[in-house]
Amino acid sequence: MPYFDTASAAPLHPVARQALQASLDEGWADPARLYREGRRARLLLDAAREAAADAVGCRPDELVFTPSGTHAVHSGMAGVLAGRRRVGGHLVVSAVEHSSVLHAAELHAAGGGLVDEVPVDRFGRVSASSYGERVGPSTALACLQSANHEVGTVQPVTEVAEVCAAAGVPLLVDAAQSLGWGPVPGNWSVLCASAHKWGGPAGVGLLAVRKGVRFSPQGPADERESGRSPGFVNLPAAVAAAASLRAVRAEADAEAARLRILVDRLRRRVARLVPDVEVVGHPDLRLPHLVTFSCLYVDGETLLHGLDRAGYSVSSGSSCTSSTLTPSHVLRAMGVLSEGNVRVSLPAGTTAAEVNGFLEVLPGLVAGVREQLGATEPVLSDPDAESLELDTLGLRCPQPVIELARAIGRVPVGGTVTVLSDDEVARLDIPAWCAMRGQVYMGEAPRPLGTAYTVRRAV
Repeated sequence: MPYFDTASAAPLHPVARQALQASLDEGWADPARLYREGRRARLLLDAAREAAADAVGCRPDELVFTPSGTHAVHSGMAGVLAGRRRVGGHLVVSAVEHSSVLHAAELHAAGGGLVDEVPVDRFGRVSASSYGERVGPSTALACLQSANHEVGTVQPVTEVAEVCAAAGVPLLVDAAQSLGWGPVPGNWSVLCASAHKWGGPAGVGLLAVRKGVRFSPQGPADERESGRSPGFVNLPAAVAAAASLRAVRAEADAEAARLRILVDRLRRRVARLVPDVEVVGHPDLRLPHLVTFSCLYVDGETLLHGLDRAGYSVSSGSSCTSSTLTPSHVLRAMGVLSEGNVRVSLPAGTTAAEVNGFLEVLPGLVAGVREQLGATEPVLSDPDAESLELDTLGLRCPQPVIELARAIGRVPVGGTVTVLSDDEVARLDIPAWCAMRGQVYMGEAPRPLGTAYTVRRAV
């Protein structure tokens, strides 16, 4: 069964498995002790730290192991914000950061801090100038992911780091998605990563803080890991994480070139084989193994279940797969279609046959979901009226858009259809439908129940 969700968690690398087993036998003792078992454990921990630091591009004494990538992000952000509290409480983040960054930003705002969100373009990419407009004398920290976890777009870390350095502001980089493919370029200040993203064991994160960055660890003082990650290090997991990072990086260039060919095939063929699909993310500046697309008139959860039954494990940022019934914050920030969203992230070793098999089953599954939902092309008939209003209150994605598609042919060119909806996703998907269908989106207006979205028929 092909596993196509390595952006969530990569399969355990064989080197990680070997290192984990070996260090379970040799690295169980306390590395802070001076007897031989402790010295042996300390040698393993020091070697793991040196290997991880070499892959990150920092000094070994700048890097600590944490219980997870999320813990690394939270500790890194809290430590810098506290260390620079005399500068001010201004925090700058991009609108498409991982939830770990955004949750920490929410906590900072709840405590009285000021948070600025930097917008992205339709490809999900920030501009260095946007950061330059926001960082200033009261900015304590800026955050930017190296590559997006949902759509794969690579961010201009080097340029943003230069802007931040010129303003005297440290830059924290969440490198979880990209570190397995190569070091993060630029003069960043703090870096966070998570081992299970590159084939290391779950429950191990990396936190690197450059010398010279004012950093005040939060919580009770602890003598381990420079006080930045309290508690006994999971030494076998840390050893396995460092060993697997070194192993995947040795294979990264060749594997990236091979997977990029397969992803290029997916990007081209999905757009050709599946009607009304939007491939999202930057076409060139992207991770080599990841592609995301959204299918009009499709319920994302139903499509993912269908793909699972067909033997393909993928994920989604679609609102239809979320208990909150709101679109992914990444897709929302990009302003792209969220219906029927599918993220395919290929693990190392994926074959062309597996990708071709996915492309064979996808069109039929999408067509089947659309048929279940009653999605049809608009019927052009004698206009009923100059304008229509559709009550879709209580209907969830993609039904409001399906109802709009059915009704647009009932008004003349120049006429309008207004969709009344209480589903948050309509705010994203109705304008996206208009762009795909050549219709004109007129805007939205609040109603006592829900929101009214008006579309003018242009074709």
